[in-house]
Amino acid sequence: MISQILAVIIFLAMFILIITEVWERHIVTLGCALLTLVVTFGICMRSPSAIIDTLNLKTFFTEAFWHTTGQASESSGGINWETIVFIAGMMIMVEGMAKSGFFRWLCMKIAKMVKYQIIPIFITFMVLSFVLAMFIDSITVILFLAAVTVELSQLLKFNPVPMILSEIFCANLGGSATMCGDPPNIIIGTSLGMSFSDFVTNTGLIAIVSLVAVVIYFYLVFRKELTSNTVTKNPADYPDPSEAITSKGGFVISWIIFLCAVVLLVTHSQTGLTVSCIGVFIALVTLLTAGRDALDLLKKVDYKTLLFFVGLFVVVGGLEKTGILTLLAGFIGNVSGGNLKVMIAIIIWVSAIASAFIDNIPFAATMIPVINSLAATQGIEISVLAWALAMGTDIGGSATPIGASANVVGIATAAKSGHMIKWGRYCKSMAPATILVILISMVMIYVRYLP
Repeated sequence: MISQILAVIIFLAMFILIITEVWERHIVTLGCALLTLVVTFGICMRSPSAIIDTLNLKTFFTEAFWHTTGQASESSGGINWETIVFIAGMMIMVEGMAKSGFFRWLCMKIAKMVKYQIIPIFITFMVLSFVLAMFIDSITVILFLAAVTVELSQLLKFNPVPMILSEIFCANLGGSATMCGDPPNIIIGTSLGMSFSDFVTNTGLIAIVSLVAVVIYFYLVFRKELTSNTVTKNPADYPDPSEAITSKGGFVISWIIFLCAVVLLVTHSQTGLTVSCIGVFIALVTLLTAGRDALDLLKKVDYKTLLFFVGLFVVVGGLEKTGILTLLAGFIGNVSGGNLKVMIAIIIWVSAIASAFIDNIPFAATMIPVINSLAATQGIEISVLAWALAMGTDIGGSATPIGASANVVGIATAAKSGHMIKWGRYCKSMAPATILVILISMVMIYVRYLP
C-alpha cells in the first residue's frame, strides 16, 4: 500500500512539475525516476528485480530488439529502449536533411508550382504538413514549414497566422497516421508489437478521412482572412527554390536516405527488422555520408527529449510494478460495465482532453498497461483500444497552445515575426477542429470494429 501511494505521489508530482515548467522536463522526469528506483522499489518494496526489470537494459542483448518474427513481444514494462533508439535515429536523419536545405526547397517548390496563389498554397501546405508528419517528427515539420510560411507572407502580404495554425493541426493529424509519425504511436507500436502497416491501415485511414474534413473546415474559417490584403506579383519576381539548397550532394543523399527510411518502415513487418534496428541503420548511414559534418549532426540531436523519455518510462514503470495501472484498468472496466462502446468512448475522450493540457507522451505510456489489462480482463481485442488511445492522444493535443510540442514551435515562430497567437485566438479555431476529428475517429472505430 505504501509503495502504491508513493508511486502515485511521484507520478502526480512529475505531471505538475512538467505543466508548471519549474524545471526543464527532462530534469523533472529523471529526478522522479531516481525517486521511483530508490524510494519505491529500493526502500519500500526492497525489490532489486523491480529495478532491473524497469531499467530493462537486457533488451539490447535480445534478438527481438533487432529482429522479430512479427509477433507481439511480451513487454516487461520499464524503459522502452526500442522507442528511444528509433527516435534518436530519426532525429539524426532529420538534422541531415535540414542541413542540406531539403525542407525549405520543398516548401518553395510547391509555392512556385501553384504560382504563389494564397488559397492553393494554403491547401497544399496543409496537405504537405500532413504527409511530412507521417514520417518526420511534427516539431521539425512545423519548424521549417512555419518559417517558410512567414517568409511567403512577407512576399505576398498576407497574415501567416491562419496558415500556421492549419499547418500545426495537420502536422498533428498526419502524425497519427503512422507508427513513426508521433511519439505516442511509437510507444504504442513498440509496446504492443504493431507494425507500420498496422497503423497505416487503421489510424491512417481515419486520419485521411479526417484530413478532408479538416481542410474544408479551415478553408471555410480562414478564407476571407487570407485573401483580404493579398498582393499579386509576377512569379518570376520570387526567389528560385534551388537557392534554398545549401549542398547539392547532401540534398540528393537526403532524398535517398529518406526514401530508404520510408521503404524500411513500410516493409518492416515483412523483413522482421524492428524500428530500433531501422533507426540505428538510418542514423549510421546519415553520419557516414555526412563526413566531417557528422559531429555537428550529433551535437544537434535533442538529447533532452531522449532523457525525458528515459525518466518517464521509469516513473510509469513504478505505477505498473505497484499494481496501480491494474486498479485503473479495473475502474474503467467497472464504469463501462464491460460495454466496448462505452470503453472506447472513455479512452478516446479522456485521452483527448488530457492531452490538450498535459504532455501526450507520458499519458500514452501510462495508458498502454491499462488497455493491456482491460483487454485481458474483459476479453477485448487490444488493437481496437490501441487505435482509440492513439487517436485521442495524437489529436487531443491540437486543442490548446500547450497540448503538443508542434503547437509551441509554431506559435513561437509566428511570434518572432511579430504575429502573437494568444490562447483565445488559438482555441477559437483549433478546439472545434479537434472535436470534429475526435468525433470522426470515434464513429469510424465504431463502424469498422464493432459488430
